[in-house]
Amino acid sequence: MAEAMIQGLLTTHLVEPGEVAATGPRQKRREELEQKFGIRVTADNRQAAQVGEIVVLSVKPQILGTVLAELKGTLRPQQMVMSIVAGARISTMREALGHDAIVRVMPNTPAQIGEGMSVWTATAGVSEEHLAHVRAILRALGKELFVEDEKLLDMATAVSGTGPTYVFLVMEAMVDAAVHLGFPRHVAYELVTETMRGSVLYAMKSGKHPAELRNMVTSPGGTSAEALYQLEKGSLRTVLSKAIWAAYERSQFLGGSIGKA
Repeated sequence: MAEAMIQGLLTTHLVEPGEVAATGPRQKRREELEQKFGIRVTADNRQAAQVGEIVVLSVKPQILGTVLAELKGTLRPQQMVMSIVAGARISTMREALGHDAIVRVMPNTPAQIGEGMSVWTATAGVSEEHLAHVRAILRALGKELFVEDEKLLDMATAVSGTGPTYVFLVMEAMVDAAVHLGFPRHVAYELVTETMRGSVLYAMKSGKHPAELRNMVTSPGGTSAEALYQLEKGSLRTVLSKAIWAAYERSQFLGGSIGKA
């Protein structure tokens, strides 16, 4: 996700390569980013944090506590911290860093092609100028939605942040089913991906409720009716709802465990 942000910023010319510094524990990965984007790279988090006005945290929740401890005392008052770490609470970061200007963002993987959905919130310590910068950064990755209440970030993690996982699983299942019917896999993949893409675009442009759209293509006694019967019989709605709830609870758990031994 950090690479997607770098690419989005550079593609839209919001920053120049020399204004970006990235860190990472693996030298090979740092060299790849340096060669691909022309940015500065280092293994020193404290050094990287001194480069610009915005410090982006993009690490696994399990190691965020270590990174926060490294950065404590190094941030300037005018700097802003932007976290895209799943579950990481603003209160945890504020306390660990001793810093008030913090933005928490929940993006998703389509951001890598500029089609992402990012939900975010900010502390009162974030200036209007920095709020504008955040919007510009996130719009370079797709669409963005600001929320006042931080608890909505865990909900967004379960719906939009983890959402591509559900979509990819359905895609995979449909492709496998098409292959089972007899289609070559590459043909099955094209049929499924184009059907999903077209259905989503149609739903967005029509403005109709999904239930109405589903009814429009479901004829009495037809193929859609029979397929829907099997999906309902298999408790698809219930399983999907449970999956989203489980992702929400996991996000809350990760947030509560950051910084703990």
